[in-house]
Amino acid sequence: MTLRSGRRPRDRHEQQARPYDADAYATETSRDEDGPLRPRGDRGGSGRGGLTGLVRFLVFALVLAAIVLIVAFTALRPAVNSLVLSVAENNPAALQLPFVKDIVREDLGTALTAPVSSDTTQVEFLVEPGDTARSIADRLQSQGLLGDSRAFVFIAIDRQLTGSLQQGTFVLRRNLTPDQLVTALLNPPVVKYVDIQLRTGLRLEQVTAKLETLTDLKLDPVAFYRLVKSPPASLIDDYPWLKAILADAPDGASLEGFLWPSSYRVLPDTTAEELVRLMLDNFIANVGEERLSVPAARGMTFYQVIVLASIVEREAQLDEERPLIAGVYANRLNPKIWPRGVLEADPTVIYAHDTAELDKLPVPDWLQYSFWGPIGGGLADYPLPASLAAYNTYSHKGLPPGPLCTPTIASIDAALDPDTSTGYLYFVAKGDGTGSSAFAKTFKEHQANIARYLKKP
Repeated sequence: MTLRSGRRPRDRHEQQARPYDADAYATETSRDEDGPLRPRGDRGGSGRGGLTGLVRFLVFALVLAAIVLIVAFTALRPAVNSLVLSVAENNPAALQLPFVKDIVREDLGTALTAPVSSDTTQVEFLVEPGDTARSIADRLQSQGLLGDSRAFVFIAIDRQLTGSLQQGTFVLRRNLTPDQLVTALLNPPVVKYVDIQLRTGLRLEQVTAKLETLTDLKLDPVAFYRLVKSPPASLIDDYPWLKAILADAPDGASLEGFLWPSSYRVLPDTTAEELVRLMLDNFIANVGEERLSVPAARGMTFYQVIVLASIVEREAQLDEERPLIAGVYANRLNPKIWPRGVLEADPTVIYAHDTAELDKLPVPDWLQYSFWGPIGGGLADYPLPASLAAYNTYSHKGLPPGPLCTPTIASIDAALDPDTSTGYLYFVAKGDGTGSSAFAKTFKEHQANIARYLKKP
């Protein structure tokens, strides 16, 4: 039953008050027939009305507070985000808090996933003692390998790799994503890179044979050899200096003479073209473009300079003798001094002989081949295929058609500025362990040197 204004219970047949009956919500006092005055609307002393009101008030208060917080947070969100980002910037450990991580992730956006470049060029990156994920990230950004240093730190913390720093030199590609950079530097594979050691004086086939020995390198040596023997225009066009040089070369010239010998640290998945580009980049970086402009007084193109320098490279053992050896050949190219016009350079015939023999063998068998060995017999009439006959500088005048190897700077400089002042026309290796040669101006002197230094025990 319902208590109303302190009155006695209504008769069950009495009409109930309508919801908005003024009397039902009256606040004036009235007297019960049998009781004291009490406010109208008081439902008696059961306490249920007070508890219900309290619950309603609490619900209202909570809803109101939520609304206020939502409005406040929305209005202040930029300031809150700025504060959180500042805290995370100065204290990366704060990224372990979920709400901080969410705010930073939202702020970084595509910087977390996008590489800064599409360039696949490989570069070396040094992790030094005392480095942290933060210091590494800053250097990655300054070197143009990372768009936002925070992305590297964020991913490193998220993947729990901040304690996995390894010192040393790493090989990276410029197109790596931030996550790939973290993997490469903080969680590298077992085989991080491959070292390719290429000494001076190697011909293309020797470089190819060297690649056959590197089992951790996925590169196909045959693909490498085909590329350097017949470089496509698309490759040459990317190197204007090379294109200009090869314009003076015979048709179909290879890259012999232009693949710089060095120690290359590369990724295991390096392609043949990537390695070739690294070697071409090193050539121009070491030789310098100023050397490419040969003085007119020299009377040679730079391609011819490389050809002559490659002969000097195969002949000389001491740097101080390279200008003298280059001078011998320069004198032999001077018809006023050497009317016969033939260089009579042993390395050119040996190069052609090896080329003919290598053509008969599959590339893997080049590992067992003895390069640059003596071939015996008279070199002037040594039998060579027609395609290689011009490399016989005992029977063909002038320079051979192409380089024999990539020469060093010392040999290039000697070919650019040979010492012809001595008038030497001959030389012979002394064979006494010093690496030096005996020079002569006349054939008689030369014969005496041969008898002295090449006499049989």
